[in-house]
Amino acid sequence: MTTLGIVSDTHGYFHPNLADDLSGVDRILHAGDVGDPAILDGLEAVAPVTAVWGNIDDASLRRRLAEHERFTVAGLDVWMTHIAGRPGRWQDGMGTKLEATPPDVLVCGHSHILQVERVAALDDMLYVNPGAAGKQGFHQTKTCLRLTVEDGRATEAAVVHLDPDASPAQAPDP
Repeated sequence: MTTLGIVSDTHGYFHPNLADDLSGVDRILHAGDVGDPAILDGLEAVAPVTAVWGNIDDASLRRRLAEHERFTVAGLDVWMTHIAGRPGRWQDGMGTKLEATPPDVLVCGHSHILQVERVAALDDMLYVNPGAAGKQGFHQTKTCLRLTVEDGRATEAAVVHLDPDASPAQAPDP
């Protein structure tokens, strides 16, 4: 069993609960809008990090990170980018790219909207947007996810509320 911590849209803010809430994960995925390289350094203290740049990230982060990352972790084919759109409303050619070679899991950010869903039209791909962990934006709660992978398949997505008194947001089982 492998556990992935998935975070996005920190916008330069390292939430005081983030390290503890991701403690014990095997790898952290940051889906862009990092905002400050210190965020990645703080996450690296918890677990190895794979990250992509987002639209607010400056030239130094864009030199350090790719716009898209596609990799295998625990037998799972993962594609991560900041701006992908959402199922049925893909951004700028993403739908065509996904149809050509759908991953097992697509991880993205940008919208600040927590969403986890299977996309039947793309070989049952799991679409994952962890919401936003930073202060910038319209979101009411700061969230990230813990994704459990067993035998090359995502088996559980647990929402992590970074503010304990926040209203609950739900993510269905993958």
